[in-house]
Amino acid sequence: MKKWLIGSLVGAVLLFGWQFLSWTMLKLHEAEAKYTSGQDSVLNYLSSALKEDGIYMLPTVPPGTPEKEAMELGQKMDGKPWATVMYKTAYKHDMARPMIRGFLVDLFLVFSLIYILTRGGTPKGMRIFAGAVALGLVTFLWGPYTQHNWFQTPTETLTGHLIDSLVAWGLVGIWLGWWLNKK
Repeated sequence: MKKWLIGSLVGAVLLFGWQFLSWTMLKLHEAEAKYTSGQDSVLNYLSSALKEDGIYMLPTVPPGTPEKEAMELGQKMDGKPWATVMYKTAYKHDMARPMIRGFLVDLFLVFSLIYILTRGGTPKGMRIFAGAVALGLVTFLWGPYTQHNWFQTPTETLTGHLIDSLVAWGLVGIWLGWWLNKK
């Protein structure tokens, strides 16, 4: 158990450290927060039109619209502008809570990976590495790529997520492959 805990802690530090580098110094996710000079007008309008936090798909149909009418919206909108808006009524600058939660999620994920990979005994380092990278690819395909597929998110936003998945989980795989096989 001690080996699992140390492996999980170091693995979580590797994941968390890569996330920090990826989003800050390496700027792999710059395409996900584009600037518009009209941001003040857009925010002023949104705050007058939206009264609660949420994710809004524009346009969409009101709740209770019959399915046939809802399906017709797609045809009517073909070739016209649309948007997904994540709206918050007030910004809260709090990095401590998200950082703590993020680290705890990373810790849980690495611990879970160790649990899954060692069910039949400790595999060799290369199998651990392959399992970790496979987990990274699963998270990429299930999350950012699925969003891209269904909601047409820009392709350039996928690059950072794919690099994150391969590098972060590759680092964890190298670490665990060595650590779990260390005598």
